[in-house]
Amino acid sequence: MKYQTQKVSIGSDHAGYELKAKLETLFVAAGLQVHDHGPHTADSVDYPDHAHPVATQVAEEGILGVLICGSGNGVCMTANKHTGIRAALCWNKELAMLARQHNDANILCIPARFVSEAVALEMVDAFLTTAFEGGRHAIRVNKILC
Repeated sequence: MKYQTQKVSIGSDHAGYELKAKLETLFVAAGLQVHDHGPHTADSVDYPDHAHPVATQVAEEGILGVLICGSGNGVCMTANKHTGIRAALCWNKELAMLARQHNDANILCIPARFVSEAVALEMVDAFLTTAFEGGRHAIRVNKILC
């Protein structure tokens, strides 16, 4: 499988902890370098404490990231406060693919309480293997930043 990155930054809140741990194991097995920004237990945490470091690393290193929380909204809103971040809240494989193809999304946000593990795995695979199409989409993406 051809991934669009060799390194992945990942983080979650307590609602996404189990899925994050599963994804990290799969990433390592696939030969990807993983930087896990926590949490490292299922204890209650504040999602911005883990979303900000992922967004910072993705923006600075030009890699892809995955953020997970209960609804996906909190981590998505937090990440999108960072310059250069295009975090996309997705709930199926097709949206994850389109986020990469048309929007050059660099962080996939997953709503852990609203998608099955199987769907989450499909989304992550699609996100990491889909390239940005550029062209007319690049013109639009370049207009996003304020």
